[in-house]
Parts: sequence; C-alpha cells; structure tokens
Amino acid sequence: MVYILIGVAVLLVLFFVGTYNNFVVLKTRIQEALSGIDVQLKRRADLIPNLVETVKGYAKHEKEVFENVTKARTAMLSAKTLPEKAEKNEELSNTLKSLFAVAEAYPELKANTNFQELQRQLEDTEDKVAYSRQFYNANVLDYNTKIDTVPSNMIASMFGFKKFEFFEATEAERKNVEVKF
Repeated sequence: MVYILIGVAVLLVLFFVGTYNNFVVLKTRIQEALSGIDVQLKRRADLIPNLVETVKGYAKHEKEVFENVTKARTAMLSAKTLPEKAEKNEELSNTLKSLFAVAEAYPELKANTNFQELQRQLEDTEDKVAYSRQFYNANVLDYNTKIDTVPSNMIASMFGFKKFEFFEATEAERKNVEVKF
C-alpha cells in the first residue's frame, strides 16, 4: 500500500514537472518566434533608407513621399507591443506603396539594377515577415491550447502562465483586393 502511494506521488510529481517544463519550452518558442518577426522587420527597415536614396536620385521633387516613408519607418522601429508593431508595419507598407508608385513614373529608375535589387530584397523580406508571423502564431496556438486543456490548465493557473496574443492581420490587410481589367 505504501509503495502504491509513493508510486502515485512520484507520477504526480513527474506530471507536474513535465507539464511545467512543457509550458516553459512553448513560451520560449513563442519568444523566439517573436524575435524572428523583429529581426525581419528590422531587416526591412534597414533596406528602406537605401531604397529611398535610390529613388531620390531620380525623383528629387517627391519630398513628401520620402518624408512619409522615413516617419513610418521610425514609428515601426519604435513600436513596443505586438498590436502596435502590426499597425506600424501596415503603415510602413502603405507608405512604401506610394514610394513604388513614384518609381512607376520613372522608367529609368525601374531599370536601375540597384533599385531592382533593393525591391527584390524587400519582397524577400516581406515573405520572411509573413512566414515569421505564421511561425509565431503556430507556437501561440500550441501554448494557448495547452493553457485551455485539462489537466494542464490547472498547472498553468497555479504557476501564472498567461495566454499570448496572436499576430493578427490589420483591418487594411483584411480588405478584399479589387482586381480590375
């Protein structure tokens, strides 16, 4: 009888330790995924001054566009919370669209190899940001599900594990894309 009680106690301790450690691992994966988003956003922000300078060489009178891009870049880099980062990232994307619209008016700029390379790198970074967001959300899903399921939800509440927010699309990203021919 004593051995059975000791066995049950050992199994309970192992369950608690295993579940707690699983929460720690999942939380660390979320932090690493969020760091991945930050790295890609920083990479994107680092490309923008070069892109602006390249366009400036051809479109000197588009001062307002350059200022808007610079302001949006600064705002994105200073964003602290996840919703703020998503919002500022969207604002930067919108200002970049205006910068590329300016480039459309200058055929010699569109043919410039530096501009083409910067544009390619920016597109590549956009893809990496999207992948990083998916990776983050997948880890948040695993973690939040574990917090909600029995019996791990008891351990989560005992040790104060809280849910993480998903990196969600902004209102502008949710709008239907209009295709006109």
